[in-house]
Amino acid sequence: MEILLHLFKLTNTLMNLKSSKRFSEDRLLSLDFFRGITMFLLVAEGTHLWSVLVEPPVDGTIFESVFLQFHHHPWNGLRFWDLIQPFFMFIVGVAMPFSYAKRKKRGDSTATITRHIIKRCIILLAFGVGLHCVYNRKLVWELWNVLSQLSITILIAYFLMRYKWSTQIVVSIGLLLLTEVLYRTFPLEGYNQPFVKDHNFGSWVDMMLMGKINNGGGWVAINCIPTAAHTIWGVVAGQLLQSGKSQTEKVKRLVIGGSIILVLGYLLDWTTVTPIIKRISTSSFVLASGGWALLVLAFSYWLIDIKKINSWIFPFVVVGTNSIFIYLFSNTIGGQWLNGFVAIFTNGFLSWFKTPEFLINLITALSVLTLEWLLCYYLFIKRIYFRV
Repeated sequence: MEILLHLFKLTNTLMNLKSSKRFSEDRLLSLDFFRGITMFLLVAEGTHLWSVLVEPPVDGTIFESVFLQFHHHPWNGLRFWDLIQPFFMFIVGVAMPFSYAKRKKRGDSTATITRHIIKRCIILLAFGVGLHCVYNRKLVWELWNVLSQLSITILIAYFLMRYKWSTQIVVSIGLLLLTEVLYRTFPLEGYNQPFVKDHNFGSWVDMMLMGKINNGGGWVAINCIPTAAHTIWGVVAGQLLQSGKSQTEKVKRLVIGGSIILVLGYLLDWTTVTPIIKRISTSSFVLASGGWALLVLAFSYWLIDIKKINSWIFPFVVVGTNSIFIYLFSNTIGGQWLNGFVAIFTNGFLSWFKTPEFLINLITALSVLTLEWLLCYYLFIKRIYFRV
């Protein structure tokens, strides 16, 4: 009965949400939306929805090209899905100045906040390593997960946050240049091919850190250095939105900054100076994906916070309010148990009606996604928020 009452409340909320009154007046709703839709897409991946949508009978059709955008590019190139991790790391940066100001307002000292940040990063690192143990179903020491990467980028961005915008931007560009130099000049035979999978500086670092490389995938742990730029740029964007500048000026600066680095990133790739490769986070990739992040934030801020067209964002905000929790849930309990549990019933019932396998898999994925969203909604209405 309680579940039915919650579903009624949900329907009523969705029908009557015509303004931002559901949320605190001082919230940056565009940030809530950006975080929420990013997490929603990640949760959908955990249900295997994007994999199902490129299976027969979709493969070989125009829809396959569309849904391939929800899969990482195999190496040199940029697909929509390659932007999700940069978006995640960028969003964390945007939120940091607001979180810092909130803690200062309630009386926390700088030392207290710093201890909290360090503790948070240690926990994120543990979660990141723990997820790889879950994936492998045994104890492993692997640092390729986004949470492990984030534990480093947050630290870098936090200690830079007290400096001027120009200083933060210069340091972020310096990190990209450092990456370029390390990849292009590393002399050790077998790891001196900067843009060749498993034969680059990043793969050598993985051998030193973990005694292994990400065979086949080409991912490298040292990505945390160049992608720190995403979190730094997020901090700068957050400080801009927090400033007393006019809303028009804020959007203008976000658009100009995003456009410049977006064009620069693609230009480096098109001229073959530095190829766009997400798996080793080349400077061209960081620039292009960072540009997209800034432009998406600018558009969201203009549409949601300035134009107040925000009655539709609630389903995504619900997911974003417990972002780390639902990410961990979908990658552990969801992937290890819930997907299979739901499949027992969808396969069982739908097979009675001779339902095609593709449709069964699609309904299974959507059912799991619905259940995980309802879990987020339940936590939302109960005001239960898991913080790190």
